[in-house]
Amino acid sequence: MEVSGGSLYEWITKLQWYSTVDPATHLAEKPLTWNNVSIAALLLGVNIALSMWFKLGLSSSLIVAAARCVVQLTLLGLVLKQIFLTENPIYIFGMALLLGILAAFEVTYWRSKRRFPWMYTGTLVAITGSALAVSLFGNAFALNMHPAYTSVKFIPTIGMLYGKCMIGVSIGMGSVMDSLDTHRDRVETSLCFGSSRWEATKPLVVEALRSALLPTITNMSITGLISIPGMMTGWILGGADVLEAAKYQQVILFLISASTASSTLLSVLFCAFMLVDKSPRLRLDRLKTTSEDHVHDSDSANAIQLSSSI
Repeated sequence: MEVSGGSLYEWITKLQWYSTVDPATHLAEKPLTWNNVSIAALLLGVNIALSMWFKLGLSSSLIVAAARCVVQLTLLGLVLKQIFLTENPIYIFGMALLLGILAAFEVTYWRSKRRFPWMYTGTLVAITGSALAVSLFGNAFALNMHPAYTSVKFIPTIGMLYGKCMIGVSIGMGSVMDSLDTHRDRVETSLCFGSSRWEATKPLVVEALRSALLPTITNMSITGLISIPGMMTGWILGGADVLEAAKYQQVILFLISASTASSTLLSVLFCAFMLVDKSPRLRLDRLKTTSEDHVHDSDSANAIQLSSSI
């Protein structure tokens, strides 16, 4: 097909309606600046406008959350840059432990509506132990990283596992505490008739595990069909091969599933056995209600977040 001044192909080429620039090269030539971040932040005005229009009272929380996001990610980037340069195992595992400590703190003191003695310690062991074991295994055998704690893969991987374990543990323990309170009479009756604390709490533990793990299953089933996961998106934007990004995303999803299951199981059992002692007696007196002002997410909100794209 001919048009004035040459072929249609040449005309389109001159107008640059398509690009043959390699994605990685293109991104390297045009790195993001704080101006780009500021432009994206302007879109938060939509959220603030909705909050003000419907009087949701979320404007200040949104601003604080956005500020935390910027500060935390910037500091994390600066720290990780140094760790990646040094590849010191002490710094690598120190960073992994620090992230686990913060995750356990978030679950215990910010996400949970109620607390009990040693809750933080149990949560820390469940989340850190599960994420650390699964991450090392995944990096060594699934991602072929040697050593398995190579920082460029290990820290991002364990960070993603912490995030999802944190939500699963929060949902699971919240379910156990609510169920023990709601079904108090049934549990006490079961204990009076000679049931062990495991026998009395098993139905509640099973239900808590189901509630915490179903969102993970749902997430895997819709990934790639309805949504493009965040990690895969990041790899593609970074110029990686699309199929390679898809494989990495699959590995991460399976690691997340395993770590969420193990951390939730450990934390739920710990919660149940702390609230039903060796006697065995139901010890709801050990529960301490957290101020509603310090609870960021309800169980339903956590479930929605867990089932969202990674």
